[in-house]
Amino acid sequence: MRKMITVDDIEKAIEKLTPHDRLKLVERVVHQLRSTVLAPEKELDWSKLYGAGKGLWKGVDAQEFVNLLREEWE
Repeated sequence: MRKMITVDDIEKAIEKLTPHDRLKLVERVVHQLRSTVLAPEKELDWSKLYGAGKGLWKGVDAQEFVNLLREEWE
């Protein structure tokens, strides 16, 4: 079983880097954080929308509504 790397282990390894390499590392970490924090990927559950518009069109004839829309385009 592999030993888990801790933040302290990483910090000790970073101390051995040159200032230039430290800066490159910081830039990479910032880039990764920006892409994950600013644009988190959330999977949408479309099934939660089922029934959301129930009753919205109650009493409305679909063909009459389409005809009305077409009249507005002219």
